[in-house]
Amino acid sequence: MQYRKRLSGGLITAAALLGTALAASPTATAAPTAPATAASAPALRGTAPACVKRDVVKHRKYVKVTNLCGRAMHLKVVIDWGPDSRCLTYQHKQQWEWTWGRGSYGKVVTC
Repeated sequence: MQYRKRLSGGLITAAALLGTALAASPTATAAPTAPATAASAPALRGTAPACVKRDVVKHRKYVKVTNLCGRAMHLKVVIDWGPDSRCLTYQHKQQWEWTWGRGSYGKVVTC
């Protein structure tokens, strides 16, 4: 019984120290200060809008993406635990197919 009291007291102390450390740390939403260079990889901006049509067949590891946005879009297919497509520019009504061997379909993002 004595051991449990010491263990729980130690856990309370560890939790208090962790809470203090988290409160002192900067927020994770701070903007990066380094400017982007032309040689750096393109930044992902988020999930592609609904005007980008996705036809996914997960068990065949296949996706066909069609740009119906009315303007050129910079898009990339993200594969979870596998190779992503490159970030490329696709014109209105242009479509393309992407297949992969390892991983599973994640999403289409703008870049």
